[in-house]
Amino acid sequence: MPFTIDFLSDGRVLEWEATADGAVATERDNYTPRFYVAPRDPDADLDPTTLQSVYDQHPDVVATETVSRRPGFRQAEELVLAVDVAHIDRVTPLARQARQLSEYPVGDLACFNVDFSREFRYCLENGTDPTSASELSTLRLAVPMTETSNDIYGELTVGGDTVTGSPTDILTDVQAALDAHDPDVLVCSTSEIVPTLHEMATKAGVDDFSLSRWPDVDYQQLASRSTYANYGRVGHSPARYNIPGHAIIDESNTFFYGETNLDGVLDLVSRSKKPVQELAWASIGNVLTAIQICEAHNRGVLVPWHSWRHEFYKPMRTLHDADRGGFIFAPEVGLHENVHELDFSSLYPNIICTRNVSPDVIRCDCHSDREDVPGLGYSICDERGYLVDVLQPIINDRDEIKAAIRREKQQDDPDEDRLAELEGRSGALKWILVASFGYQGFSNAKFGRIECHEAINAFAREILLTAKQRLEAGGWRVVHGIVDSIWVTPDPEVDDEDRKDLETLATEITERVEIRLEHEAHYDWVAFVPQRESDAGALTKYFGKVAGEDDFKIRGIEARQHSTPQFIKDVQRDCLERLDATRSPDAVLDCLQNAIKRLHAGTVPVEQIVERNRISKPLEEYSQNTQNVAALKRARDQDLAVHPGQDIEYVVVDDEKSSRERVALAHEEIESYDASYYETQLVRAVESVLSPLGWDRSKIRRELAETQVLELTAFANTEDG
Repeated sequence: MPFTIDFLSDGRVLEWEATADGAVATERDNYTPRFYVAPRDPDADLDPTTLQSVYDQHPDVVATETVSRRPGFRQAEELVLAVDVAHIDRVTPLARQARQLSEYPVGDLACFNVDFSREFRYCLENGTDPTSASELSTLRLAVPMTETSNDIYGELTVGGDTVTGSPTDILTDVQAALDAHDPDVLVCSTSEIVPTLHEMATKAGVDDFSLSRWPDVDYQQLASRSTYANYGRVGHSPARYNIPGHAIIDESNTFFYGETNLDGVLDLVSRSKKPVQELAWASIGNVLTAIQICEAHNRGVLVPWHSWRHEFYKPMRTLHDADRGGFIFAPEVGLHENVHELDFSSLYPNIICTRNVSPDVIRCDCHSDREDVPGLGYSICDERGYLVDVLQPIINDRDEIKAAIRREKQQDDPDEDRLAELEGRSGALKWILVASFGYQGFSNAKFGRIECHEAINAFAREILLTAKQRLEAGGWRVVHGIVDSIWVTPDPEVDDEDRKDLETLATEITERVEIRLEHEAHYDWVAFVPQRESDAGALTKYFGKVAGEDDFKIRGIEARQHSTPQFIKDVQRDCLERLDATRSPDAVLDCLQNAIKRLHAGTVPVEQIVERNRISKPLEEYSQNTQNVAALKRARDQDLAVHPGQDIEYVVVDDEKSSRERVALAHEEIESYDASYYETQLVRAVESVLSPLGWDRSKIRRELAETQVLELTAFANTEDG
């Protein structure tokens, strides 16, 4: 089975299979990708022969035929025009021409199976499984930040070894590593390594250098770099390259490899039929869509190029009731002793499967008199929806993987490699399940439907309310609850002998709602943090001491945030240790005092106070002189390319300035830092720890000031004496 597929400019296709003796290529010269065209309205009076005659005359069309397919899950088979194309790069241009035909009114024609990625299309149309039967070998190539904008590298890491010297020296070392390792997968810190190395070889006259396993083709550019916005968050997509015979994983442009590992990637390869290289750069939604497309293909359903699903009619009252999310019980701000966390296992995906919530069966015509969705009155057909067939195997497999992880951890000598494999696969499947709910409300989803999104939320609200009622009736008090998790503590007004066992209650609730309620954790204590400018509890900011363990569970506060310097994270964790040991704000403040002294003494290592922030727009579009702007100016001065959507790392050296001297980039020689600035960040972090106990920033500052006055007084008295 091929692990990667290459498309040559002359139309030939190379299937690369990993073997014990290296990769083997199978050449194919008869592949013709296919897309479909049909009237958008099946009852429209449109003559397909006219369309067929136009395509038959096109030089990029190999053949056409009329076939029976289902244009949608809710539709029966009908005649559509299948168009076989000479080259994979010509599919989209040919599909666009269907919209430009003067014989048909604009919008009357629909195209299907158009915007598939190249390798995925090939696997889907040929029934090819891109899951390698042999273990894939890997080699990592990396360049430091200071080299990323250079046309010629002076330093490169190859398989963990740093090589320096002239271009010829570096190219020789890279070629030697390729020959020695013969990797199937090239893991690159940035995809720009590929063209840069080849350009270096050209300029240096090293004619025999090539990363490719196929003669005469060094590399191909698949896409240019771009910046995009997704739900208000700016992202950067680097250029993508292809090297024949290798799958490339670009560490700067991969979600699943970054969040899991190669085992997680390979698990999803087998489910989505997207080979390694495509899956590595794909988003969660992209992979989920691929899995759904595979299910549609198995059912003879075509995939629309552009979604045109209308929203079903709803009266105003239903619109009001449907426009709600999951249920939330506002957290009780403060520190609570003896707390248990209960979680519904994959709540939203399990709602889809146990309630049969799927775009093809929601609000069906055959059961329009039923009100299956609580509070909304939507009907759900008895016929099994396609989305259930997509998600149920993933849910089952993840449950089995999690059970295997528990068993492995219980061993006296756990196999760490086996654990890493299982955890990588579990993590990858978790992300697919997480996305399955939001996908239903995504306007550009191929098969989503807003009514499914609304129905899932409605079931979730009912389930959480049922759990709350059962737990309270059993003698437990709910201190927080959000969507699929509930935190409870023994109700002090209920005698211990009258309180129901929590495991028993969880089993009863599981049987009632048909989704497993699991005991996630027991905490010695949990603290819920208030909002910054309010006494109300922040929904996703809390921390707690796990009972019987030396660890804390932390959510939302600085120690979990991407941008927080490591020194501040460490101090905050030390403060949690003090709070756990003493329950005393004074002990926490002592920890803060010591950290502040280290800051002002200049003994904190610079690498421990590096900030990492995401750039949201080009330098020219910023109107305020922020720290990010100062860092961007320094990067520009050094010819370092930092694009919107990428991170930039720096140390604040003088926050009073507004120029580029305000910060220093992390790789620069840094002699000092702004201790007062980092003191402010420390106080903010300690406020998160003490705010559940009623301490805000101003109170912390007052206490620090009083302590400092006392220390100075004691020092003066000593001098007088």
